[in-house]
Amino acid sequence: MGLSRAELFAAIRRDKRLDPELSQRALAEKYGVHRRTVRQALLSAVPPQRKKPVPRAAVLDPAKPWIDEMLREDASAPRKQKHTARRIHQRLAQEYDFDLVSYSTVCDYVLARRPQIEAEVLEGRRHLTGMVPQVHLPGEEAEVDFADVWVRLAGEAVKCHLFTLRLSYSGKAVHRVYASQAQESFMEGHVEAFNVLGGVPTRHIRYDNLKPAVNRICTGRSRIESERWVSFRAHYGRE
Repeated sequence: MGLSRAELFAAIRRDKRLDPELSQRALAEKYGVHRRTVRQALLSAVPPQRKKPVPRAAVLDPAKPWIDEMLREDASAPRKQKHTARRIHQRLAQEYDFDLVSYSTVCDYVLARRPQIEAEVLEGRRHLTGMVPQVHLPGEEAEVDFADVWVRLAGEAVKCHLFTLRLSYSGKAVHRVYASQAQESFMEGHVEAFNVLGGVPTRHIRYDNLKPAVNRICTGRSRIESERWVSFRAHYGRE
């Protein structure tokens, strides 16, 4: 399977970083691309954007996170207390003032999404609790995660998301609170942390399959990363 544009740019930049004497012609021949593409990759880790039609958002999209949360609650609830599609449809209207979709639309989404969420929860329960001693060198490694936090805005409790980048050796951490776990928040959190810490970890940063970076998780440690994240990593020279 061929490289995506973002992966191609990352590979070209990596080769040039490892061997500064490599010419643009040699890189172009190695990857079978025009030298113009090599120049673009060396100038920026982000490939030039291609114009694409803007997809129309589905009417149900704003309500999907609420429905998913209800289905996750069902994973640990007694069978008779689980949400039916009709109850979810009612809660959307009563608690979230969302009545833009029909019951059948909600029913179709719940029918497809419930087994997916149940599988995710079951997979999470298979991990055993334990402790493995680790040794870290100063400035070598860091860990990144998001956590839910509640803040009070204008007297109302609002659910937000806490981005944390923590150095493994010293435990020094940088925290930023965002309204969502969108990819923009995820990348901005990294930039803020790098600025505060004065640099980038020299070895690697650990992630727990965060959705802003990963489009689809495969078997074991295999994964498919979003193209914007591949470009972001290439910009900072991280593997």
